[in-house]
Amino acid sequence: MPPILITVFAWWFSTGLILLLLRLPRRIHLGVLVGFAGIALLGLWGLIISADHQTPAGIYAGFCCTLLIWGWHETSFLMGKVTGPRPKACPAGVKGWRRFGYATATLIYHEIALFFTLIVIAALTWQSANQIGLWIFSLLFAMRLSAKFNIFLGVPNLTEAFFPPHLEHLKSYLPKRMMNWLMPISLLASAALIIWLWGALQQSAPDSGQALAMTILITLACLGMLEHVFMITPLPDAALWRWALPAQPAHAPLEPPQGVDVKKPESA
Repeated sequence: MPPILITVFAWWFSTGLILLLLRLPRRIHLGVLVGFAGIALLGLWGLIISADHQTPAGIYAGFCCTLLIWGWHETSFLMGKVTGPRPKACPAGVKGWRRFGYATATLIYHEIALFFTLIVIAALTWQSANQIGLWIFSLLFAMRLSAKFNIFLGVPNLTEAFFPPHLEHLKSYLPKRMMNWLMPISLLASAALIIWLWGALQQSAPDSGQALAMTILITLACLGMLEHVFMITPLPDAALWRWALPAQPAHAPLEPPQGVDVKKPESA
């Protein structure tokens, strides 16, 4: 039970910490991000050191270091520093592949940075005794891509409280629908992954580093699946981080961008 609680707390607290950083004045965001980059590099160094130790201590070290690296990427995106070449709302009437192209251009630099980091982690820890960092980063990357494709196709709950004012234009690419064709596939794939990881856990020696790694991965996979469930249910998931979100909106509601047709929620 302690590994599960530690993993859930780390997921919850790290998300809240990023939301707190976003509340800092925008004029110091770049400085904060540069400082955070130094911490993330220390995390990468720690990941390299822990890769030779498949002990519980090594697994926890790799887990924490990977969260530092992932957290920097999330912060760089939400602060609007590493996004894409198109910081604009979706033009009215744009649909299909053209809308997908415009949406991709709003965040492609971030996705490339994540993929490049994944390749670096793989190269540095390949065939090491402890590959928890590679496993965790791969899982988070896959879950993130699944979440982004689902909200692009349309979900009823976008958790709009998480959109900072400088990323408001992203909402114009995200239709609200009761369901999309990808969501059932994502949920089934998540369930299949959890079952597979559970089987690997059962084959691991009790109290071993391998068992701890599988427990952490199962917990993260369940949390990723839960985030997908939040997208299609009216559960107030933002309440989990109420302590990190502004007590009141930091800005007046924005008018729809010029030329953008704001539609009512659509049915699948």
